[in-house]
Amino acid sequence: MRIDKFLKVSRLVKRRPIAKEMADQGRIKVNDRVVKSSYEVKVGDIIEVGYGAKLVKAKVNEIRETTKKAEASELYELVE
Repeated sequence: MRIDKFLKVSRLVKRRPIAKEMADQGRIKVNDRVVKSSYEVKVGDIIEVGYGAKLVKAKVNEIRETTKKAEASELYELVE
């Protein structure tokens, strides 16, 4: 699954176009490498998303095409 879609499905980013734009601006890293929106996410990847001064780090636990809002947080775990 593409990183922009994963970020939307997991609710780490509200909308896919915003996730794509963030990736194109270099604000998304996977395993300490800046990635484009077409990057294929794998289980175990560590995703870093930069929201201005705030940085969110999450480890991918599961990949699903769709998910309910209540279950979205099961797709990842936040890491320090």
